Amino acid sequence: MTTIIAGRFQEQTEVDDTLAELLHAGFSRDRVSTFYCNPSGQHALFPIGGDHNLSPGAKESGKSVAAGAVAGAAVGVAATPILGPVGTVTGGLVGAHLGGLVGGLSGMKEKGDPGDHAEDMENAVPMRHSGMMVAVAVPDDGEYEDRAIDVLRSAGAMDIERAEGTIENGDWVNFDPVTPMNLVEYARDQSMPSGPNQRA
Repeated sequence: MTTIIAGRFQEQTEVDDTLAELLHAGFSRDRVSTFYCNPSGQHALFPIGGDHNLSPGAKESGKSVAAGAVAGAAVGVAATPILGPVGTVTGGLVGAHLGGLVGGLSGMKEKGDPGDHAEDMENAVPMRHSGMMVAVAVPDDGEYEDRAIDVLRSAGAMDIERAEGTIENGDWVNFDPVTPMNLVEYARDQSMPSGPNQRA
């Protein structure tokens, strides 16, 4: 595995221009990968679709389903004097089912609701957005890493990130779209560096 510098673009023409600039800067074509990153939730990582085993906000719904089912069954049993023994069984089952549905919905958090984890949300690692990606595998030499960052930055790349992976024949073979990004921080202006080993 090697260090990979990647950036996101919105237009195919930007990708084409960036690819040409990377080749001009000395990077080999088979160590540069260009591809489209789907929006979150559309990476089809599970056979039934989606990126995660549970929908966001649904983690707490299981407890609420159980509590709602118990409450609904209790209401059904309480109806024994009115409905009789047969009605109690039917009422208990229907009550448990409806209670479970209501409990499950009430236990789900709204998407983006930090709930009890507001502090964790402030320190959350940024997730990847959809768009055209340009990624380049760089040697361990810091000069090439800086050069790749500067080419992507001068081309207008958004969310320039540093990752570990393998690019073979122009394909980032172990790219994981749901892995949080390690964004590159830089403070220079938009001009290209005047010499090597200037860190981003």
